[in-house]
Amino acid sequence: MTKVALVTGAGSGIGKAAAVLLASRGYTVGVLGHTEVEIAVTTEEIRARGGKAVLLQADISDENDMRKAVDDLVEQAGRLDVVVANAGINGVWAPIDDLTLEEWNRTIAINLTGTFVTIRTTVPHLKRAGGGAIVVVSSINGTRTFTTPGATAYTATKAGQVAMVQQLALELARHHIRINAVCPGEIETNIGANTDLRKEEETAIPVVWPEGQVPITDGKPGRSRDVASVIAFLASDDAGHMTGSPVWVDGGQGLLR
Repeated sequence: MTKVALVTGAGSGIGKAAAVLLASRGYTVGVLGHTEVEIAVTTEEIRARGGKAVLLQADISDENDMRKAVDDLVEQAGRLDVVVANAGINGVWAPIDDLTLEEWNRTIAINLTGTFVTIRTTVPHLKRAGGGAIVVVSSINGTRTFTTPGATAYTATKAGQVAMVQQLALELARHHIRINAVCPGEIETNIGANTDLRKEEETAIPVVWPEGQVPITDGKPGRSRDVASVIAFLASDDAGHMTGSPVWVDGGQGLLR
């Protein structure tokens, strides 16, 4: 039986690395994102390597969009076993009295509501399959560190994701659905393109790490595949006794900060 995984935000960075890795391990992967060009590249890369992929374009904060995409995946692949709720943005990082309600709402809508919608629309299919695994991509921000300048909205969403994971771990256990979170530190991705940093001088903490802030890699950021490998583990039967757990993938960065 071929297992089926859905990966949101699969057009780049951690999502793309997770989609490609899961496909290489035999999963049929629903490659979901809002930018068709990016998810098409991921889909073609998987297929070029002999894997199976279904392209799904959707806005994760739109329940109708997501329900249609998930239903399309299940219709084509026959089932759903794994959900990787990865899509998100950094949003606007600014002083609290400068951050607008619109900017706050956009970050909440994509990062937190988007995670809720992803889980809400996929859980019925996981129940139907007799169980499965959900992996939510959170961050060290809001879970281990609180020093990113002006990142109040982002930090709140990332803390909220871990709380959601821990709450749902008990609710979903009776259905044999495991749910865990990965909390990356600094990773080489393009999420910075979704970051608007404003008035940093008013919120930055004046600390300098001479050797860089990621101890295990001599200060260099981690790689998307470092996180993807942990996602693949949490999705697998090897993590069959893990649920409700945040796993930090930060090279020790969160301990330093």
